[in-house]
Amino acid sequence: MTSTSVITVPAFADAGSQVRHFFGTRRHAVDLGLEVGIPRRGIAGASLSSWTLSVKQVHGTEALVVDRALASTDRFVGGWDALVTDQPGVMVAVRTADCVPILMHDPQRRVVAAVHAGWRGAVAGIVPQTLALLESRFGSCVEHVRISIGPSAGVCCYEVDEPVLDHLCQGFSDWNKVVRTRGGGKAHLDLKSLVKEQAQAFGVAPKFITTVNLCTICHEDLFFSYRRERKVNGTMVSAIGLPMRRG
Repeated sequence: MTSTSVITVPAFADAGSQVRHFFGTRRHAVDLGLEVGIPRRGIAGASLSSWTLSVKQVHGTEALVVDRALASTDRFVGGWDALVTDQPGVMVAVRTADCVPILMHDPQRRVVAAVHAGWRGAVAGIVPQTLALLESRFGSCVEHVRISIGPSAGVCCYEVDEPVLDHLCQGFSDWNKVVRTRGGGKAHLDLKSLVKEQAQAFGVAPKFITTVNLCTICHEDLFFSYRRERKVNGTMVSAIGLPMRRG
Protein backbone atom coordinates (compact mmCIF):
# COMPACT_ATOMS: atom_id res chain seq x y z
CA MET A 1 0.00 0.00 0.00
CA THR A 2 1.12 3.63 -0.51
CA SER A 3 0.77 6.36 2.09
CA THR A 4 1.77 9.98 1.69
CA SER A 5 5.40 9.15 2.40
CA VAL A 6 6.19 5.42 2.42
CA ILE A 7 5.26 2.25 0.56
CA THR A 8 4.69 -1.08 2.30
CA VAL A 9 3.79 -4.51 0.93
CA PRO A 10 1.58 -7.29 2.35
CA ALA A 11 4.23 -9.97 1.73
CA PHE A 12 6.07 -9.48 5.02
CA ALA A 13 2.92 -9.11 7.13
CA ASP A 14 1.70 -12.45 5.79
CA ALA A 15 4.73 -14.12 7.34
CA GLY A 16 3.15 -13.54 10.76
CA SER A 17 6.26 -12.13 12.44
CA GLN A 18 5.21 -8.45 12.53
CA VAL A 19 8.38 -7.40 10.74
CA ARG A 20 8.52 -3.63 10.19
CA HIS A 21 9.49 -2.30 6.77
CA PHE A 22 9.04 0.52 4.30
CA PHE A 23 10.18 1.79 0.92
CA GLY A 24 10.58 5.54 1.25
CA THR A 25 9.64 8.33 -1.13
CA ARG A 26 11.11 11.79 -1.61
CA ARG A 27 8.50 13.14 0.82
CA HIS A 28 9.65 10.70 3.48
CA ALA A 29 13.33 11.50 2.91
CA VAL A 30 13.13 15.24 3.56
CA ASP A 31 12.94 15.09 7.35
CA LEU A 32 14.85 11.91 8.12
CA GLY A 33 18.22 13.34 9.06
CA LEU A 34 19.73 9.86 8.87
CA GLU A 35 23.54 10.05 9.00
CA VAL A 36 25.70 7.48 7.26
CA GLY A 37 27.20 4.96 9.68
CA ILE A 38 25.47 6.41 12.76
CA PRO A 39 22.45 4.66 14.33
CA ARG A 40 19.43 6.85 14.92
CA ARG A 41 16.26 6.30 16.90
CA GLY A 42 12.69 6.92 15.88
CA ILE A 43 12.85 7.99 12.24
CA ALA A 44 9.58 8.34 10.34
CA GLY A 45 8.21 4.98 9.27
CA ALA A 46 9.96 3.11 12.08
CA SER A 47 9.07 2.39 15.68
CA LEU A 48 10.07 5.20 18.03
CA SER A 49 12.05 2.69 20.08
CA SER A 50 13.90 1.21 17.09
CA TRP A 51 17.40 2.01 15.94
CA THR A 52 17.81 2.63 12.20
CA LEU A 53 21.21 2.16 10.55
CA SER A 54 22.37 3.21 7.09
CA VAL A 55 25.99 2.95 5.92
CA LYS A 56 28.18 4.17 3.08
CA GLN A 57 27.29 2.37 -0.16
CA VAL A 58 30.00 1.59 -2.74
CA HIS A 59 28.23 -0.42 -5.49
CA GLY A 60 29.89 -3.61 -4.30
CA THR A 61 28.72 -6.91 -2.84
CA GLU A 62 29.93 -6.79 0.77
CA ALA A 63 27.42 -7.14 3.62
CA LEU A 64 27.58 -5.71 7.13
CA VAL A 65 26.18 -8.09 9.74
CA VAL A 66 24.68 -6.43 12.81
CA ASP A 67 24.51 -9.21 15.39
CA ARG A 68 24.42 -7.17 18.59
CA ALA A 69 22.37 -4.37 20.09
CA LEU A 70 23.19 -0.86 18.87
CA ALA A 71 24.08 2.23 20.87
CA SER A 72 24.19 5.94 20.06
CA THR A 73 28.00 5.86 20.31
CA ASP A 74 28.40 3.25 17.57
CA ARG A 75 30.09 4.30 14.35
CA PHE A 76 30.30 2.10 11.26
CA VAL A 77 33.16 3.27 9.07
CA GLY A 78 33.52 1.48 5.75
CA GLY A 79 31.49 0.61 2.69
CA TRP A 80 28.77 -2.02 2.36
CA ASP A 81 25.79 -2.51 0.05
CA ALA A 82 23.88 -5.02 2.15
CA LEU A 83 23.01 -4.92 5.84
CA VAL A 84 21.83 -8.01 7.71
CA THR A 85 20.55 -8.32 11.27
CA ASP A 86 18.81 -10.70 13.65
CA GLN A 87 18.53 -8.06 16.38
CA PRO A 88 15.02 -7.00 17.50
CA GLY A 89 14.60 -3.26 17.44
CA VAL A 90 17.23 -2.69 14.74
CA MET A 91 16.13 -1.51 11.30
CA VAL A 92 18.70 -1.85 8.53
CA ALA A 93 18.36 0.72 5.74
CA VAL A 94 19.61 1.48 2.25
CA ARG A 95 19.47 4.71 0.24
CA THR A 96 18.57 4.81 -3.46
CA ALA A 97 17.82 7.22 -6.29
CA ASP A 98 17.35 4.81 -9.27
CA CYS A 99 19.17 1.75 -7.90
CA VAL A 100 17.03 -1.07 -6.51
CA PRO A 101 16.25 -1.32 -2.79
CA ILE A 102 15.69 -4.97 -1.86
CA LEU A 103 14.28 -6.08 1.49
CA MET A 104 14.62 -9.69 2.69
CA HIS A 105 13.02 -11.52 5.58
CA ASP A 106 13.32 -15.08 6.88
CA PRO A 107 10.44 -15.52 9.35
CA GLN A 108 11.73 -18.94 10.46
CA ARG A 109 15.21 -17.83 11.54
CA ARG A 110 14.05 -14.27 12.33
CA VAL A 111 16.63 -12.41 10.28
CA VAL A 112 16.25 -9.49 7.85
CA ALA A 113 18.38 -7.79 5.22
CA ALA A 114 18.35 -4.56 3.25
CA VAL A 115 20.23 -4.53 -0.05
CA HIS A 116 21.28 -1.72 -2.42
CA ALA A 117 21.69 -2.95 -6.00
CA GLY A 118 22.69 -0.85 -8.96
CA TRP A 119 23.65 -2.57 -12.18
CA ARG A 120 27.22 -3.14 -10.95
CA GLY A 121 26.16 -4.75 -7.69
CA ALA A 122 23.43 -6.77 -9.36
CA VAL A 123 25.71 -8.14 -12.08
CA ALA A 124 28.37 -8.91 -9.44
CA GLY A 125 25.80 -10.99 -7.56
CA ILE A 126 24.97 -9.04 -4.42
CA VAL A 127 21.53 -10.70 -4.19
CA PRO A 128 22.68 -14.35 -4.29
CA GLN A 129 25.65 -13.48 -2.09
CA THR A 130 23.37 -11.96 0.55
CA LEU A 131 21.10 -15.02 0.40
CA ALA A 132 24.15 -17.25 0.81
CA LEU A 133 25.13 -15.21 3.88
CA LEU A 134 21.68 -15.74 5.40
CA GLU A 135 22.21 -19.48 4.95
CA SER A 136 25.79 -19.68 6.23
CA ARG A 137 25.59 -17.21 9.12
CA PHE A 138 22.01 -17.60 10.33
CA GLY A 139 20.98 -21.06 9.11
CA SER A 140 18.29 -19.75 6.79
CA CYS A 141 16.59 -22.07 4.36
CA VAL A 142 16.24 -20.13 1.12
CA GLU A 143 12.78 -21.58 0.51
CA HIS A 144 11.54 -19.64 3.54
CA VAL A 145 12.97 -16.25 2.56
CA ARG A 146 10.62 -13.49 1.46
CA ILE A 147 11.91 -10.74 -0.81
CA SER A 148 10.40 -7.44 -1.86
CA ILE A 149 11.95 -5.42 -4.69
CA GLY A 150 11.30 -1.71 -4.34
CA PRO A 151 10.94 1.29 -6.65
CA SER A 152 13.86 1.85 -9.01
CA ALA A 153 14.69 2.92 -12.55
CA GLY A 154 12.29 0.97 -14.75
CA VAL A 155 12.86 -0.76 -18.05
CA CYS A 156 10.73 2.01 -19.59
CA CYS A 157 13.46 4.58 -18.91
CA TYR A 158 16.71 2.85 -17.96
CA GLU A 159 18.82 3.08 -21.11
CA VAL A 160 22.24 1.41 -20.91
CA ASP A 161 25.31 1.47 -23.14
CA GLU A 162 27.62 -1.21 -24.51
CA PRO A 163 30.01 -1.34 -21.52
CA VAL A 164 27.07 -2.10 -19.21
CA LEU A 165 25.73 -4.72 -21.62
CA ASP A 166 29.18 -6.31 -21.90
CA HIS A 167 29.40 -6.69 -18.11
CA LEU A 168 25.86 -8.01 -18.01
CA CYS A 169 26.50 -10.61 -20.72
CA GLN A 170 29.63 -11.81 -18.92
CA GLY A 171 28.05 -11.97 -15.49
CA PHE A 172 24.52 -13.18 -16.21
CA SER A 173 23.91 -16.00 -18.66
CA ASP A 174 20.21 -15.16 -19.14
CA TRP A 175 20.92 -11.50 -19.88
CA ASN A 176 18.53 -11.51 -22.84
CA LYS A 177 15.62 -11.96 -20.41
CA VAL A 178 16.26 -8.59 -18.80
CA VAL A 179 17.25 -6.43 -21.78
CA ARG A 180 14.78 -4.73 -24.08
CA THR A 181 16.15 -3.62 -27.46
CA ARG A 182 14.92 -0.25 -28.68
CA GLY A 183 15.20 1.50 -32.02
CA GLY A 184 18.47 3.11 -33.04
CA GLY A 185 20.59 0.42 -31.42
CA LYS A 186 19.57 1.44 -27.91
CA ALA A 187 18.88 -1.02 -25.11
CA HIS A 188 17.00 -0.72 -21.83
CA LEU A 189 17.80 -2.79 -18.74
CA ASP A 190 15.08 -4.25 -16.52
CA LEU A 191 16.99 -4.05 -13.25
CA LYS A 192 14.09 -5.32 -11.16
CA SER A 193 13.75 -8.42 -13.35
CA LEU A 194 17.49 -9.06 -13.14
CA VAL A 195 17.29 -9.11 -9.35
CA LYS A 196 14.20 -11.34 -9.43
CA GLU A 197 15.78 -13.80 -11.86
CA GLN A 198 18.87 -14.09 -9.65
CA ALA A 199 16.81 -14.66 -6.51
CA GLN A 200 14.75 -17.38 -8.19
CA ALA A 201 17.87 -19.03 -9.60
CA PHE A 202 19.24 -19.20 -6.05
CA GLY A 203 16.09 -20.97 -4.88
CA VAL A 204 13.73 -18.30 -3.57
CA ALA A 205 10.13 -19.33 -4.29
CA PRO A 206 8.48 -17.08 -6.91
CA LYS A 207 5.42 -16.71 -4.64
CA PHE A 208 7.67 -15.14 -2.00
CA ILE A 209 9.04 -12.43 -4.31
CA THR A 210 7.05 -9.22 -4.68
CA THR A 211 7.88 -6.17 -6.77
CA VAL A 212 6.80 -2.55 -6.42
CA ASN A 213 6.40 -1.71 -10.10
CA LEU A 214 7.11 2.00 -9.93
CA CYS A 215 9.82 3.73 -11.94
CA THR A 216 11.82 6.37 -10.08
CA ILE A 217 12.63 8.18 -13.33
CA CYS A 218 8.97 8.43 -14.41
CA HIS A 219 7.49 9.53 -11.10
CA GLU A 220 9.10 12.86 -10.29
CA ASP A 221 6.39 13.61 -7.73
CA LEU A 222 7.30 10.54 -5.67
CA PHE A 223 11.01 9.84 -6.14
CA PHE A 224 14.43 11.37 -6.53
CA SER A 225 16.23 10.17 -9.67
CA TYR A 226 19.92 10.55 -10.42
CA ARG A 227 19.29 9.69 -14.09
CA ARG A 228 16.52 12.26 -14.46
CA GLU A 229 18.07 15.05 -12.41
CA ARG A 230 21.70 14.47 -13.51
CA LYS A 231 22.87 14.95 -9.93
CA VAL A 232 22.12 13.76 -6.40
CA ASN A 233 19.37 16.02 -5.08
CA GLY A 234 18.40 13.45 -2.48
CA THR A 235 17.89 9.76 -1.87
CA MET A 236 15.01 7.62 -0.72
CA VAL A 237 15.48 5.46 2.38
CA SER A 238 14.10 1.92 2.56
CA ALA A 239 14.40 -0.22 5.68
CA ILE A 240 13.37 -3.42 7.42
CA GLY A 241 13.64 -4.63 11.01
CA LEU A 242 12.35 -7.08 13.57
CA PRO A 243 10.06 -5.71 16.30
CA MET A 244 11.22 -5.30 19.86
CA ARG A 245 10.54 -8.33 22.05
CA ARG A 246 7.80 -7.82 24.57
CA GLY A 247 8.54 -8.19 28.22
